[in-house]
Amino acid sequence: MDSLAESFDQAKPFLAVIFLQFGFAGMSIISKFALNQGMSQHVLVVYRHAVATLVIAPFAIVLDRKVRPKMTLSVFVKIFLLGLLEPTIDQNLYYTGMKYTTATFTSAMCNVLPAFAFILAWIFKLEKVNIRKLHSQAKILGTVVAVGGAMLMTLINGPMLQLPWTKSSTQHALSSAAGNQDPIKGALMITVGCFCWAGFFILQAITLKSYPAELSLTALICLVGAIEGSIVALVMEAGNAAVWSIHLDAKFLAAAYSGVICSGIAYYVQGVIMKTRGPVFVTAFNPLSMVIVAILSSFILSEILYLGRVIGAIVIVIGLYLVLWGKSKDQPSSNIKMEASNDQKIAAMEETTMASNQDFVVLDVTCSKVTPTDESV
Repeated sequence: MDSLAESFDQAKPFLAVIFLQFGFAGMSIISKFALNQGMSQHVLVVYRHAVATLVIAPFAIVLDRKVRPKMTLSVFVKIFLLGLLEPTIDQNLYYTGMKYTTATFTSAMCNVLPAFAFILAWIFKLEKVNIRKLHSQAKILGTVVAVGGAMLMTLINGPMLQLPWTKSSTQHALSSAAGNQDPIKGALMITVGCFCWAGFFILQAITLKSYPAELSLTALICLVGAIEGSIVALVMEAGNAAVWSIHLDAKFLAAAYSGVICSGIAYYVQGVIMKTRGPVFVTAFNPLSMVIVAILSSFILSEILYLGRVIGAIVIVIGLYLVLWGKSKDQPSSNIKMEASNDQKIAAMEETTMASNQDFVVLDVTCSKVTPTDESV
């Protein structure tokens, strides 16, 4: 039973990020459908984070009341920037890019996220890079390959791939896509959005060190994102009050689903995982979302796949896993350092115990104070 429980504990981060990828895949399909129905992408961002705030805030107020640290100016500025980077800039660019492309294209382009996350983590010294080491070279090469794959996917279409279940709707999809899509403009928007998203991951990891209350941080990010997004939407949709109307339809589903799953739950789960695994691990499973979206969108949205875009997506995934392979080689060394550090602490405690004339009761109290520190390290 102990080994089973230990295996489950080790598997929890992997299960959590896989769950997130299924959630993101559903968001891509539902959001693209709502955008095709005429929903404003700027209004969708506002409603998404308003819903997320309403859902997460009560849990944060109750569950974080004993662990929530005091708000400082430094933390407030970081939360303001977090709300600006991901909820406001990234998602406005992401949804606008999705309007110009397809759900599959958008999901595939987002696979450059780990490469951007690695670059920013390197800059802010959250990732260690030794250019002489093979795994560091793999991370750098993987970043270059992922960006090259994104360029290939954007610039080259190639022949259309005929799928058995899309033949009946291919002509209709081709005619509608020709007038609405602009892959280059969409790709640029998605790429800039992904860079902001990567910056959000890095800043979230930094903020959690000084404000280690995941639920409260999530609620605050969503609240700030809703306020900042409202300003953007009011400017972009000035004089068009009709875009704010919403009913029990695909538009409402897109706002509710993305708000609860992809903002509220996702921000919280990402924060928990990043405490132990780091920001690069959180972005490692994006190809799973791409595959799910590619399959579902061909059924539901009648989207067309092109050979050039499929090859570009494969190149991006190869680059992604070069980065991840290099990242995986960082783990053993960090574990060895932790074990060595723990051994040194244990040895120091034993020396203190032998040299001390205090009774066992006092020693037990001392150990109980030290143990949580070791676990947190």
